[in-house]
Amino acid sequence: LDTLENWVTEIFSEIPNNGLPKPSFGHLTQPFDTPEFHKLYRVVPIRKVHSLTITWALPPQEQYYRVKPLHYISWLVGHEGKGSVLSFLRKKFWALALYGGNGETGFEQNSTYSIFSISVTLTDEGYKHFYEVAHVVFQYVKMLQKRGPDQRQVIWEEIQKIEANEFHYQEQTDPVDYVENLCENMQLFQKEDFLTGDQLLFEYRPEV
Repeated sequence: LDTLENWVTEIFSEIPNNGLPKPSFGHLTQPFDTPEFHKLYRVVPIRKVHSLTITWALPPQEQYYRVKPLHYISWLVGHEGKGSVLSFLRKKFWALALYGGNGETGFEQNSTYSIFSISVTLTDEGYKHFYEVAHVVFQYVKMLQKRGPDQRQVIWEEIQKIEANEFHYQEQTDPVDYVENLCENMQLFQKEDFLTGDQLLFEYRPEV
């Protein structure tokens, strides 16, 4: 570590600090506030697959990285057990798979907005009933909204433990990719969270 530190100091210490604050585009509060956004788009794919994707544009969520509310919601939406959206759709023979969330890339999450998507892989029969499939998804989200998160701290803690285990027992990654990832984290998180801010859940805040 001492050798590595000396190398980094020698190579990078001459780069001047311009003292400028991190750029923010938070004043652009409604990037998708257009009539075209509230529509259904049909896209013909190259390969034979039916997929329904529902996308919401939300206020910026990167400030809540210690809570990770979108990760929490995607966990509930993506649940495959009894009572889940996917379980219901499979019984109808309408869907094969379902996933939702935010990839936390610059496009999906930034200082202007955060995108949350739910994507359903449909069967041929499900494609015929995609309006009903969309309705089921919205019903489930409405149920989560109505019940609120207060009764689900156990679920949040379960997610927290799983993510902690995956962090502690993760496989060795390519050093160059790891350094690049850390440099990106330095633009997003507090200093003490550079190593963990993109993976771990730290605080349960139901109001968020």
